Parts: sequence; structure tokens; C-alpha cells
Amino acid sequence: MEHSAQPAHAAGASAKPGSDLRPHEVTTTLPPEHDAGVWFIGRVHTPWSDRSECPRKGEAADGALCEIRLDPRWQEALAGVAGKAQLQILYWMHLARRDVLRQNPDFGDRSIGTFALRSPLRPNPIASSVVTLERIEGTSLFVRGLDCVDGTPLIDIKPVFCFDEEPKGPSDAHHS
Repeated sequence: MEHSAQPAHAAGASAKPGSDLRPHEVTTTLPPEHDAGVWFIGRVHTPWSDRSECPRKGEAADGALCEIRLDPRWQEALAGVAGKAQLQILYWMHLARRDVLRQNPDFGDRSIGTFALRSPLRPNPIASSVVTLERIEGTSLFVRGLDCVDGTPLIDIKPVFCFDEEPKGPSDAHHS
């Protein structure tokens, strides 16, 4: 399937009124259909209501305390999580554009490819943060290290290190 890249606007020209693109940024036409589905398993609650307020990168050691509210249907999946010091949180950057091929993160006179950046602007706006787990209360995980807006959809929770990374015997080999 071919898609043509279209410059957001001519180099050096000012952005169209109301455009959220910066000079030298390039977009593409999105495919008409999705290839797969994702279930959101909860929501991330942070102190930031707007993308401009979010830190560029979450600080797992001393970042803001945030709450991850897991949908109650997934509560049993939390078994064993309480003992983990750090978790990898995958979330969907629902406010991000998905058609940007080249970005201008520093508003300079050049752009760089989307896959060379950690920007939320991407074809599949999946973000990943390593967080410090402070505590769990029911289906709420209180963590430090997130960098997203309040209400961001949660995709997955993974331990940074599993207790069974090295199988103990033949019966445990399928867990690795």
C-alpha cells in the first residue's frame, strides 16, 4: 500500500492558522483501516491536564505521584505485582497526531524522522515509561515516573524484572 508524504507547509512559511504543525514538519495520509485492536485496561491519572504541562520524560525516582486505575476485571492480573520495585507502563497517547513523518522538536530550521524521536506523535502512539511502584490500593497503583496527561488510556503493565527470569527446573521452563 502506497502513501504519499505531503509537506505540512513550505519550508520557512508560517503554519496555517489553527495548525499544530511546526515549520519543516511533514505528514502523510493515514491508512483507511486498522490492522489490529487494543483493549484499554484502565486509565492513568496525573497532575497534568494539558500536553504542554507534561514533563518531557518521567522521573521514576522523584517524579510526581500518579495513580493508575485498572479496570476491576483485571484485578487478578495484579497478583505478584506488589513486590516489584519498578514497572514498565504502556499507554496510548490519545491526543497525539498519527500522520506526522518528520518533526521539528526544537522549532529549528530542520526536521527529523518520527522514528528517531520519542515524541508522542507517531503512527501508533504507544508510550512506555519505567515507573517506581509506591503502593497498590485495590485496583489503583500509585507510581512515580509518568509523563502523560490525566485520563490517558492504559494498555499494559509489565514488571521490569520478573521473579522467574531464570527457570528453576523443567516444570518452570515455560514461564520464561
